[in-house]
Amino acid sequence: MRVFLTGATGFIGSRVLKELLAAGHQVLGLTRSDAGEQWLVQAGASAHRGTLEDPGSVARGAALADAVIHTAFDHDFSRFAENCAKDARVIAAMAEVLAGSNKPLIISSATGMGSRGAGQLAVEDVVDWAHALPRLASERAGAEAAERGVSVAVMRLPQVHDTERQGLISPLIQIARAKGVSAYVGDGTNRWPAVHIDDAARLYRLALDHHKAGARYHAVAEQGVGMRRIAEAIGAGLGVPVVALTPDQAADHFGWMAPFMALDMQASSAWTRSRLNWTPVGPDLIFDLAAMDYAKLGVAS
Repeated sequence: MRVFLTGATGFIGSRVLKELLAAGHQVLGLTRSDAGEQWLVQAGASAHRGTLEDPGSVARGAALADAVIHTAFDHDFSRFAENCAKDARVIAAMAEVLAGSNKPLIISSATGMGSRGAGQLAVEDVVDWAHALPRLASERAGAEAAERGVSVAVMRLPQVHDTERQGLISPLIQIARAKGVSAYVGDGTNRWPAVHIDDAARLYRLALDHHKAGARYHAVAEQGVGMRRIAEAIGAGLGVPVVALTPDQAADHFGWMAPFMALDMQASSAWTRSRLNWTPVGPDLIFDLAAMDYAKLGVAS
């Protein structure tokens, strides 16, 4: 199968690329640069030039393939709402060329979209259409594409990690370095789900190979890792104190990240594991935080 892969040179997409090629698929990877094109060719893929800022350029790549996996996302979280809206426009543009074709389109979202309420595990068969997080725009765009006859499935991601990046935890490390303390809010018992990057990449490939229109998958290895444990791991890595903040102190300390810090975002992947026979095997989040070379990453004090 010829797969159009957005984000093909990125953190998640580059691992998905390797999974697809190893499984015998041909890959047409989206890139915006000469360097990206060269990397894709060397990896064994073909390149398609385009950018998220030009949804039409992405749609033209989708039209050339038998299936699409959309992992690209602008990870400037200080402009999160704007970037979620941009993602929705890209999904809509691809829907224009895929409608009625029965070609699989796998888009990406966040596990929080499956929330059933405070303190409850997010699950695959729920969409919280009233959720406050802007990533809801991606799910809405996927639902609208499905209404137009596109064969859409959704991959919901938690904190995706290795020893170099960890989703929202990466900017949290930068804040800890800048402030000289690693902080959490309240008692730090709120939890974030997590998955190792290689397990997430394998799940994208399984979702393609066993495509089911309308399916929502949770790429969750750990249902929830406590924020105090995360802060303690960061503090140990940076060699800085670990402190508890009140909700009133959080806004000043965390800036744009403050709304995320008290969220309890536990998520289940029970249906996903059963449906796709997926068993995560990678290291857990705290292990990767402990194994990370903070000096190499430029985050040592």
